[in-house]
Amino acid sequence: MPHLSRSLVLEAPVHVSDGAGGYVRDWQPLGVLWAEVKAGSGRETAAFAVTVSRVPYRVVVRAAPVDAPSRPVAGQRFREGARIFNIHAVAEKGTEGRFLTCHVEEEVAS
Repeated sequence: MPHLSRSLVLEAPVHVSDGAGGYVRDWQPLGVLWAEVKAGSGRETAAFAVTVSRVPYRVVVRAAPVDAPSRPVAGQRFREGARIFNIHAVAEKGTEGRFLTCHVEEEVAS
């Protein structure tokens, strides 16, 4: 049984007008989910003249019905204070369907 001890805000991308006929991407909070967060092995890459550390995590949350706003999907993200975890994939954990495993990545500029 997962130990859901961390409070994460689930956020979805939204497009907001930039006032010049275009748009910018912003993030809308969908709710707070309790989660178990486990780190994988990280790697370091260069991005736009900055070194970026990328660390994969597995985030386990309680399951929600498909299409429920509280069910994470790829393209959304979790926020924990200033930390951002981008969601790449979501799968059911185990055969009972009580939990979801979210495969996420945290990027940190160094």
